[in-house]
Amino acid sequence: MPDEKTNYQSGDAPQPASLDAGVIISSDTRRANRIPPGQSRTRKWPVLDATGTPPIPADWKLEVFGLVDRVLTFTLDEFRQLPRVKVFADFHCVTRWSRLGNLWEGVSTRYLFDAAGVRAEAKFVILHAYDNGWTTNLPLEDFLAPDALITDLHDGQPLSTDHGGPVRALVPMLYAWKSAKWLKGIEFSAEDKLGHWERGGYHSHGDPWVVDEQHVDGQRFQVPSQIPPGFKDGPNPY
Repeated sequence: MPDEKTNYQSGDAPQPASLDAGVIISSDTRRANRIPPGQSRTRKWPVLDATGTPPIPADWKLEVFGLVDRVLTFTLDEFRQLPRVKVFADFHCVTRWSRLGNLWEGVSTRYLFDAAGVRAEAKFVILHAYDNGWTTNLPLEDFLAPDALITDLHDGQPLSTDHGGPVRALVPMLYAWKSAKWLKGIEFSAEDKLGHWERGGYHSHGDPWVVDEQHVDGQRFQVPSQIPPGFKDGPNPY
């Protein structure tokens, strides 16, 4: 398991068999090869973001809104009192590194969906961040995956601000930019609304495992042959 101070993983990647009963295990961690096409394993946990770590207000709140019967608002203390789950999952960044065997803890996305009374016409989720109005979009079914959660603990430690603390989303089946850092809002919508990276050319869905005629190594970009501005391709430096 990782060193508590550096998040460095020594030895082989953590395995699902080592977990306590009750931990939700992401199905991707049971693959014979857990590294998606074009990715390589990092033992570290690199810090990447669009515009730098934003200031987080002392009165942090998370709002669940949109096509819901009940708008929900949680302070950090209230969020931490909600029913908790643990998820064991791999983590794949579109910049070609994968960190295997992460243990996350937080609140199931399904719990928030049920508590808000999301309406039938909702088909998409827009995640809003404190990062200068940053958003990302994803289909409702991906947001409600069994291993998706809103998390404040990683490998037993509170999320640092650099890694999206105090609370971030975690949707392990998609590239990590879909797991919005510095989360402040969860919007349920009937329409898809492209977010920051998607408007810049990143793929609207972002499945790292898709390999087809257009995507040789995952759904990285809307136009696979065009690398969007700001993307540094090449050998994994991590």
